[in-house]
Amino acid sequence: MPLRIVRDNIINMYADVIVNSANPNSSIGSGVDYFIHKFAGTELLEERKKIGFIKVGEAKITSAYNLKAEHVIHTVGPKWIDGKHNEEDLLSSCYRNSLHLAKEYGCTSIAFPLISSGNYGIPKDIALSVATNTIQEFLFENEMNVYLVVYDKNSYQLSNQLSNSVKSYIDENYIHDIEKCVPQFFSSRNICEEYFEYFDEEDCLENAVIGTSFKPELSLEEMMEEMEDTFSEALWKWIIKKDLNEVTVYKKANMDRRLFSKIKNNKDYKPSKINAIALAIALELDLEETKQFIGKAGYSLTHSNKFDIIIEFFIINKKYNVFDINGVLFYYNQPTI
Repeated sequence: MPLRIVRDNIINMYADVIVNSANPNSSIGSGVDYFIHKFAGTELLEERKKIGFIKVGEAKITSAYNLKAEHVIHTVGPKWIDGKHNEEDLLSSCYRNSLHLAKEYGCTSIAFPLISSGNYGIPKDIALSVATNTIQEFLFENEMNVYLVVYDKNSYQLSNQLSNSVKSYIDENYIHDIEKCVPQFFSSRNICEEYFEYFDEEDCLENAVIGTSFKPELSLEEMMEEMEDTFSEALWKWIIKKDLNEVTVYKKANMDRRLFSKIKNNKDYKPSKINAIALAIALELDLEETKQFIGKAGYSLTHSNKFDIIIEFFIINKKYNVFDINGVLFYYNQPTI
């Protein structure tokens, strides 16, 4: 997972480099800047003084001293005025310049705070959008593990429009009770009527809940003849059908290249549900295609957990940006993809 959002203090991150939302002058500020200097030790400030003044959007690198990282990149974020003073472009420069500087120093992993979202006042939803969009652009051209570190939930916010839309969709579709999975089952007995000669009512109800259909028992030979593509084979067919290249697919899936290669080249490999869904998102499959695709790995989407509903919301609305999806999943304390 090249980009991961984590809830932690950035000083706890094991990465080649951590990014400091720094004071432009050679003095210790508040927030992230304070904690990084406190735990790195006095030597960090001495090296920082040698750098001198740092312009907004620029990035400079030092050793990390007592921190768990090898380096600290110091970047100065913009202060929010009204959104009309180039704030977003300057903020994007902080991430872009930091990423390229880390690459220049041979770093394979980097941890960012949500720059300028605290005392500098950039609205948290804008700070998040700029961060993920800029990191995404970099990752499409480069290989690096990037962590976006959020100290607590108060430091993280979705746009009102997105937040309200997702919340409304969850409220409308989230099923708390298993009985709701088969509405009007007993009044609509024809759901399984044609199969009653093979299964009793208890069996029928159980399978109606999980969404399977019934067929009379088949012989082993007949079952072998009816075998469909494996997940790997289906993946390869979709890549050809969509006229995509492999790099585009695993980048859009926010997936490590080695994992993608393992899934694609081993026809019997069974990916995790998260990875199966990530690839469906990358292929931009519609809801029915997604269900069939992940079904080849033995998974389904249901309305009994929020993760599945959030994935369904984005697919139905044809929003296939995995980083936007992960932002919402993280907000709702769900595993990210």
